[in-house]
Amino acid sequence: MKKITKKQPWKSLFWLGPFLFMVGFTAGLVSGSWGLLPLAFMIPGIAIIGFWVVWQSQQSRWWASRSTQAGTNAVVATVAVLVILGLINFLGVRYQLRQDLTETQLFTLAPQSQELIRRLPQPVKIWVFDTNQNPQDRELLENYQRQSSKFQFEYVDPQSRPGIAERFGVKEYGEVYLESGNKRQLVQSLNVNERLSEIKLTNRLQQLINSTVIKAYFVQGHGEHPLTGGESGISQAVQGLSEKGYTVEPLNLADKLQVPNDAAVVVVAGAKRSLFDAEVKALQDYLNRGGNLLLMIDPDTDPKLNPLLQEWGVRLDNRLAVDVSGAGVGLGPAAPIITDYGQHPITKDFGKGISFYRLARPIEITSVAGVESTPLLRTKPYPNSWAESDLQSEKLEFNPDKDLKGPLTLGVALTRKLPATPTPTPTPTTQAQATSSPTPTPTTSAQATPSPLPTPTTQPTPTPTTAEKSEQTPKESRLVVFGNSDFATDGVFQQQLNGDVFLNSVSWLSQQDQQTLSIRPKEPKNRRITLSTSQANVLTLSSLLVLPLLGFLTAAFIWWRRR
Repeated sequence: MKKITKKQPWKSLFWLGPFLFMVGFTAGLVSGSWGLLPLAFMIPGIAIIGFWVVWQSQQSRWWASRSTQAGTNAVVATVAVLVILGLINFLGVRYQLRQDLTETQLFTLAPQSQELIRRLPQPVKIWVFDTNQNPQDRELLENYQRQSSKFQFEYVDPQSRPGIAERFGVKEYGEVYLESGNKRQLVQSLNVNERLSEIKLTNRLQQLINSTVIKAYFVQGHGEHPLTGGESGISQAVQGLSEKGYTVEPLNLADKLQVPNDAAVVVVAGAKRSLFDAEVKALQDYLNRGGNLLLMIDPDTDPKLNPLLQEWGVRLDNRLAVDVSGAGVGLGPAAPIITDYGQHPITKDFGKGISFYRLARPIEITSVAGVESTPLLRTKPYPNSWAESDLQSEKLEFNPDKDLKGPLTLGVALTRKLPATPTPTPTPTTQAQATSSPTPTPTTSAQATPSPLPTPTTQPTPTPTTAEKSEQTPKESRLVVFGNSDFATDGVFQQQLNGDVFLNSVSWLSQQDQQTLSIRPKEPKNRRITLSTSQANVLTLSSLLVLPLLGFLTAAFIWWRRR
């Protein structure tokens, strides 16, 4: 007898569970927001599916069957693989491992940029007012963002969001602004020929964070390099300091005979004539009160700074530094190539980078109590370099009686701790003394006898203010001496690490702890090959005619040998 199974249409309601779950999942996936609406569909769907699984297991006891166990194992293994892949994907997104194989590390932020971003005191945001997102610019901004969560960026269309554009005062497409708190600053304007620069972005960010005014004075009046452009000018060095937030001003010590109190650093760049004794005394007084001085003194010049240098244990050699290893790169023996740098904040990230100094004089360092010195630049050892005394001879040869073997020191950084100046403690004074003069003057016994002294009233000792406390703390004066000034002039400043040596020296001398010291951000190098018409024709003939012909001749020779 055939058993008739009753239809149970209510079982079709269980299909409502997967349907509700898929509706909620699709709504959340499309909208990108897992809010109330997607959850309102997904939670009932999951509850219905779970109820159906429990009910089905009690009716058929399929959990105990071998096929169910095999299927469960397969499901668990599949889920485990998916979880492992998800964790790998999560770790890959969270912790990225990038390797930059370009020659100049073009796609890696410079150490200066990395250190600055990691030490951001508050969140900053870059606003790029442009409709097109250039891949190169976006990659640079993402490199910044990877260093710290406090760095954010956003592309804005000025037409679709005019309120934000008006707040920043945007005038044209491509303008890039930096915002931190209530501070805003224009970084640069982008166009077809100019893309977002790491140099400008890092320097503008440093200026925005560092709100203090840092003044660098350049001594003038003795044949020093002019601050403006022109022959032997240092306008590029001045521009580099301005981009790092410095205020550069000329200083004529013959008029003032005193270094201004707001001077963070004073630079003597290539003085050709002697300074007056009063000017040298003004520089000494500046160092004695915690100043910072950069001296760049060329060979065959005598600015009469020996009294100052002797106090620090520095002596300038009158011989010329010679490096015969530079002849292969076209610099000549009178331009020493430096790849050996001292362990100092100025040169800590230089590695084996190159800097060169045309016409440089060696520096000798002697020990002085209270002065710490660190050689910055060292030439190659003998026989590659030495100090040449005979500058008239056309053939350079080492003379052991007159010349000095390398390695030679071409630059040195020195520090000197200054003793603390204690603030005098006020002594108890009488009321008469307090009213007559704030500074008590000694009196003779004859002056003290005419009238009896009133009863002294002791005044409380005033509490030192913050400024007085800072005066009681020991200060440190710093001095950097180079036996060359040509490396900071226009045209040479931007070659190799020459500009970094100058800018990092000024940054260290200014004693600004917030200043980042490292190699400046890099710019892409121009690797285009420019060929003349004849060179292009030779290249075409060699690639289309000569090389194929050589191949055919080689094949014919091999065939003939094997024939």
